[in-house]
Amino acid sequence: MIQRRAFLLASVAALGLPGRLAAQAQAVAVSRSGIRIAGARAPIEIVEDKLGIPHVRAQSLHDAFFGQAYLVARDRLFQIDLQYRRDQGRMAEAFGAAFVAADTAARLFHYRGDIDAELAAMPDGVLDCAKGYVAGVNARIAELEADPAQLPLEYAALGIRPLRWDLRDLARARGVEAGDADDEVRRARLAALGLLEADRLMSPLRPAWDFRIPDGLDVAAVTEADLGLLAPSARPQPFGSLQLAALDPEQRHANRFAMGSNAWTISATRSATGRPILANDPHLGIGSFSPRHVVHLTAPGLDVIGAGAPGLPGIMQGHTDRFAFGRTNSHIDQTDLFVLRTAPADPELYWHKGRWKRFETYDETIAVKDAPARQVRLRYAGGRPIVAQEPGRQRAMAFATADMLPGALMRFAIIAINLATDWPSLMRAFTLHVSPTNFHYADIDGNTRWQIIGFAPRRPRHDGLLPAPGDGDHDWNGLIPVAELPSLHNPSAGWFASANQLNLPKDYPYGKKIIGFEWSDPFRHDRICEVLAAQPRHSINDSISLQQDVQSLPARALVRLIPRQVSPAAAAAAAMLRAWDCAVTAESGAALLYEMVMPELLAACRMALIPEAARDLIPTVNLHAMLAALGAPDARFGPQPAAARDQMIDAALAAGWQKALERGGPDPALWRWGTLHQVVITHPLQAVPRIAGLFPRIAGGGSGGDGQTPMARGLNVRNGYGVTHGASYLQVIDVGGWDNSRFLLLPGQSADPRSAQYRDFYDRWLAGDMQPLWFSRAAVDANAARRLRLVPG
Repeated sequence: MIQRRAFLLASVAALGLPGRLAAQAQAVAVSRSGIRIAGARAPIEIVEDKLGIPHVRAQSLHDAFFGQAYLVARDRLFQIDLQYRRDQGRMAEAFGAAFVAADTAARLFHYRGDIDAELAAMPDGVLDCAKGYVAGVNARIAELEADPAQLPLEYAALGIRPLRWDLRDLARARGVEAGDADDEVRRARLAALGLLEADRLMSPLRPAWDFRIPDGLDVAAVTEADLGLLAPSARPQPFGSLQLAALDPEQRHANRFAMGSNAWTISATRSATGRPILANDPHLGIGSFSPRHVVHLTAPGLDVIGAGAPGLPGIMQGHTDRFAFGRTNSHIDQTDLFVLRTAPADPELYWHKGRWKRFETYDETIAVKDAPARQVRLRYAGGRPIVAQEPGRQRAMAFATADMLPGALMRFAIIAINLATDWPSLMRAFTLHVSPTNFHYADIDGNTRWQIIGFAPRRPRHDGLLPAPGDGDHDWNGLIPVAELPSLHNPSAGWFASANQLNLPKDYPYGKKIIGFEWSDPFRHDRICEVLAAQPRHSINDSISLQQDVQSLPARALVRLIPRQVSPAAAAAAAMLRAWDCAVTAESGAALLYEMVMPELLAACRMALIPEAARDLIPTVNLHAMLAALGAPDARFGPQPAAARDQMIDAALAAGWQKALERGGPDPALWRWGTLHQVVITHPLQAVPRIAGLFPRIAGGGSGGDGQTPMARGLNVRNGYGVTHGASYLQVIDVGGWDNSRFLLLPGQSADPRSAQYRDFYDRWLAGDMQPLWFSRAAVDANAARRLRLVPG
């Protein structure tokens, strides 16, 4: 990473960086001379500020995105290369036969329509920016091909080289995304047992909804095998002892209602600045590659700063010179499993709309390292991937996903958003945006808006909760236009917030326009609203404090449920929790106890409330559903519901106390939640000894919070108490007073341990020490640390 920034000489020496490379790195960092590079159309100036944030000053939109890509490839090449290789289905050629199944699945999710027509239909300017981005990645790779000594450390350790990018391949690969297919299968299996209602305890339906089994669906015929290639076990990606991208189903269900993001937007009438404030902290995985990279892009017609996803062109959260924007996940149901009937004499035929149709087939050759190439045949039904096929049962499963629809160019949607100058142009940009999102907006004229965006399928004859027959009667009927999705404009309250909760207007016509039913628990949102409602003049510092808020509403609910009289075994736990302020701080012993008690209570409720025949299908109970059941115990608890409920809580308190003694030590006065709740970041291929030796763990700090506090610090108790997801990037934007904005990024811009920006934000992030996000040219120049020029050559 020699064109990144100056390395600390002590670090260079300690890592054994070659002397020539170290000297060149230092020279480039302080030089104003240009680096000749192919692909740029005119010189590009890059100013890196004292926090390591690059500000790209280009003469065209193409070159602005070229600069972004070049910088991302400089800082995170292996990260984006690995994802590109996986999406293209080219893992086996580098790592061997164990990846053939994963490559097959990846290629199955390649769009098979007219890619050139898709690209040509993109809005004005977007395609040129996308070409610039691809050229920027390839320009950095070309530099490394010319001097392999500069390659990131992984390449020599693994014996591979990065792949050159291709725009058409980038548009074609849509990614293996299972959506809620496993939920559909689970519900069908529960329906076959007559126990479908039990599913509400794991996946509450929001809004309230009655289960409807699609006409013609034989629920008894549905099995786990119907998931086919969508099941992680069907596409293992072993790398040493590591399972790449394999989802633990219990972890997924345990955390799914806590994961997401926070965002709130404050109007000028409620803001202490007299201008709108927009805050956003996307909750993504913590523990491996950082999911965000910060950059500032300027060119004629473009001035945008914020965080982008490495490998995806553009800025996902940030602001332009006109408006600020943020996002949280919405919960549009964008996938469905369709059960196809195949012909007895010819399994390549399926019944659809009153006649037999032949699967579209594509033959692919998968290169395999140290082994012969593999030939695979991929099947589609009307463009929908066939994920499972059982000719003996005359059955196949087609997977409908919004990602595979024509025009689903999510990879380039962020470019269109960045190029927008006002709300009407944003609405046009949203037509490219596939991913379900709550979009937050505030502009320099004082307008604030919230809009659900994303591809929302129309389902005329089913609700998407179970698989549906694939005979054509239940097919999707287009998409709900963005303009018909829920929105809000300059609300009278002066603020609004989203934290993945159900946020549809009460008058939304759900029966006609079904969006989805699996929204996140409302705990984070309700706490955010509690704070905002009490602040008539909300400041930048108020937003910063709220992003670090660890008040737990589930903890409050638990404390209220503690019986007046408890057993001697539960007495100490009851006393500690009753005296607690329900703040899940790193220094709190009561917080540690609470985190021990709650899993015990969830497990007990599962055993008590889930019928035995359904337990194999329902691995966990939803926290919100559990607290609701405990708050109003009914006949499911037995003939004396309240007494049974109290006994269950008493037992959980006693068991949690014992676990706290085991985990925290014999002296409760010394218990600290942060001792267990550690933030540890390792390389995703840490299981490979050569990688582990090159990439030191980033560790040493404990955190407060959990998955239900506004300062989200999720965990998976089954695998320990470390932080697994949360806000690795945070922003608070002063709309119009741009230089007052603040941000954080975990752990740093670079994924190279030789860089000073490998972990420079780790301690700041733990402390919640928000840093200035300099934007104006004067502020950037006043805080410049390094300058770099990319010159066409």
